[in-house]
Amino acid sequence: MSNDHGNTLGPVKIGILGLGTVGGGTVNVLQRNADEIARRAGRRIDIGIACARDLTRKRSCDTEGIQLVADPFVLVEDPQIQVVVELIGGESPAKDLVLKAIHHHKHVVTANKALIAVHGNEIFDAAQRHGVMVAFEAAVAGGISIIKAIREGLAGNRIESLAGIINGTGNYILTRMRDQGSAFGQALAEAQSLGYAEEDPTFDVEGIDAAHKLTILAAIAYGIPLQFDKVYTEGISAITVEDIKHAQELGYAVKHLGIAKRSDTGIELRVHPTLIPQRQIIASVDGVMNAVLVNGDAVGPTLHYGAGAGADPTASSIVADIVDVVRALTTDPTNRVPHLAFQADAISNIPVVQPDEFETAYFLSMEAIDRPGVLADVTRIFGQLQISIEAILQKEPINEETANVIILTQRTQEKYMNEAVTKLQQLEAILGPVKRIRVEHLNHLAT
Repeated sequence: MSNDHGNTLGPVKIGILGLGTVGGGTVNVLQRNADEIARRAGRRIDIGIACARDLTRKRSCDTEGIQLVADPFVLVEDPQIQVVVELIGGESPAKDLVLKAIHHHKHVVTANKALIAVHGNEIFDAAQRHGVMVAFEAAVAGGISIIKAIREGLAGNRIESLAGIINGTGNYILTRMRDQGSAFGQALAEAQSLGYAEEDPTFDVEGIDAAHKLTILAAIAYGIPLQFDKVYTEGISAITVEDIKHAQELGYAVKHLGIAKRSDTGIELRVHPTLIPQRQIIASVDGVMNAVLVNGDAVGPTLHYGAGAGADPTASSIVADIVDVVRALTTDPTNRVPHLAFQADAISNIPVVQPDEFETAYFLSMEAIDRPGVLADVTRIFGQLQISIEAILQKEPINEETANVIILTQRTQEKYMNEAVTKLQQLEAILGPVKRIRVEHLNHLAT
């Protein structure tokens, strides 16, 4: 049997689990670009079965000629399906479905970052035993193909660090707070009304989604196991318009970054609001866009930018993974690109650094009684802990008796800053908690 392009291999039948926004987008791309995709893959790719909870619902894609089922296990166990595309999200039942597909010697393509970050070690081990591939490019940063860039394009490099805006919802909220002066809650409500944020936005605004993605990127960059539980995670819900304005006055932008950095004691894995210099290109990445800055010893810094979500951008990465799987169907399983970039027997046990060992600069904001000697008491605490101060701003008085004090420090270890904040909050003249936001110049990440 030959296909339209003279190849003697017949079409590959795939099954799609989930026909929501991303699933519908994937069907549309596969149908719209069918001939081009076949030319790239070497054979046609046919959607044999698709699974959806509600078979009567109106779809964003044409399902004519596709068998629709409500039971996902029917799809996973069908002997004609060679590749299972998992787009239902979440950890359960996705994990059981993926493991069942692997057990039936089917390749898997998934956009599920939570599944890979939390259960990837088990899934990749099962895939290796059964000689199948699990492709997951769409799990991080939608259409950017950052996983392929690190795993293959930068394979000749020792990755020193990476820093990324890898959650579009949080980036949109911070952009609106900066540009419109909207409070966090107002910007979040707007993101929800536009469909950028879920009804329950916890995963996005508290950094959990970004931590899932950082877990995956770090494993590929450093050849370590997936360790989601060791990522320090902090959200953006406490960021105020005043914080953003004060940062701007000092020449910084506030971004919610995922950072992985090689240090003398191991690998730092952290997600948190971060001040970065406005002159950095990544500081101008606004709205729902994503960007990842990767530093390699040979190539230097590279910036990977693009849409982090949406039906077509995510479908772009999913279809690219499907093409990769189809290309590799006839290859020796032992000679495929490893799931986590490094050969399975070469995964490293480099430790993940504890948060109190992080080293970064800091932006501090505190309310202080407006009287002589207060700043001297504050600076004395930093001097005792050998923390250098970059700048001090005393902002407009909050009332007749108190003022807002902003301090920018040079780099220090987190444990020293913890001690400094504790001592500052014990001063009679400091009212309420001291707010801190970490500061990264990003060029320091390469050293």
